[in-house]
Amino acid sequence: MIRLPDPATGGIRSYEPRRTPADAVAGFHGGSRGTAGRVPLASRTVFAAAHVVADPLADTSPEGPAALDWEATLAFRRHLWEHGLGVAEAMDTAQRGMGLDWAGAAELIRRSAAEASAVGGRLACGVGTDQLGPHGHGPRVPGPDAEPRKVLAAITAAYEEQLALTEDTGAQAILMASRALAAVARGPEDYEHVYGALLRQASRPVVLHWLGPMFDPALEGYWGSGELDEATGTFLRIIAAHPERVDGVKVSLLDADREVALRRRLPRGVTCYTGDDFNYPQLIEGDEAGHSDALLGVFDPLAPLAAHAVRMLDSGDAAAFRAVLDPTVPLARHLFQQPTRYYKTGVVLLAWLAGHQEHFTMVGGLQSARSLPHLARAYELADSLGLFPDPERAEHRMRQLLAVQGVAQ
Repeated sequence: MIRLPDPATGGIRSYEPRRTPADAVAGFHGGSRGTAGRVPLASRTVFAAAHVVADPLADTSPEGPAALDWEATLAFRRHLWEHGLGVAEAMDTAQRGMGLDWAGAAELIRRSAAEASAVGGRLACGVGTDQLGPHGHGPRVPGPDAEPRKVLAAITAAYEEQLALTEDTGAQAILMASRALAAVARGPEDYEHVYGALLRQASRPVVLHWLGPMFDPALEGYWGSGELDEATGTFLRIIAAHPERVDGVKVSLLDADREVALRRRLPRGVTCYTGDDFNYPQLIEGDEAGHSDALLGVFDPLAPLAAHAVRMLDSGDAAAFRAVLDPTVPLARHLFQQPTRYYKTGVVLLAWLAGHQEHFTMVGGLQSARSLPHLARAYELADSLGLFPDPERAEHRMRQLLAVQGVAQ
């Protein structure tokens, strides 16, 4: 029995943890450097956006460069590959723009690419413009009085630098939304100009990422309009102008109906990778007109169950797929509750409880971004799913966290 804070009463309640993990968690015996996946996933392409493990012994500050525990960070990527998932690297889940700067992301991409090559894992990496601006340790975007072409040229050059590095490692590029572009774009034509230039020079098809403002408020009005139908039109025009250069789109708007409508309008051969951490089971299962593949932050903690579910889909058993994945949605919705951008805190908590890292410390001190009741509920929901390979270790670690925060056991 463990005593957990109860936000409904402001008091303490008791919870009885389970004693055994779920079969999909207990039944996996991948080695730390094994080949990627026991049986490759067949019916869906699935990426997990992976978190990074901070170095708890580094003398850092919230505004300074991130210090990572490289071995633990890369070991977690091997864990994802061993389950047959692809790794989406240096994305929002890796605290990109929330503690991890471009210099750190570049090193992360290089190291993960070498690891992917060694184990045969699929890797796609975030390409952005975060070397620009006051916190990017790179050139600033020209000021508001600058000639517009110079402003867009600076943003395009920043994208090009990151695209070149990513493609040089052999990884696939994910063109992420740019805070710099959102801040200066005068309308849809500026997005079409910048993305068109990038797509023309990409050496292999890329993924376009539409990250909604619930994940990053600085991206409000992306694609040149705060009206989503207009923004969708611009997004689709960019794709239609270069369909051979677009492998797929990642849509992170937390709006299942809008995603379905968008994927039905994509050119043939362009994949929709759901980024909807609220509605992923039905979007991945799909309907008579198609389905979404996946690129999800929530599949970082859910990797064993996600892989098991997709293998059920591979066998043609959609009901079993939903039976595995539907019960995970309450945990996902809890982790991604508003303010959504702080979901990384719950993700890293679960990685610590599951034994993937030896501490609950995050880049930029983000372990403090969620309340103790929120973290306790995340533990309870994950435990009820059987997500922890060693439930006793998870309980012991949760007790440690609670004790530090003044909840005696």
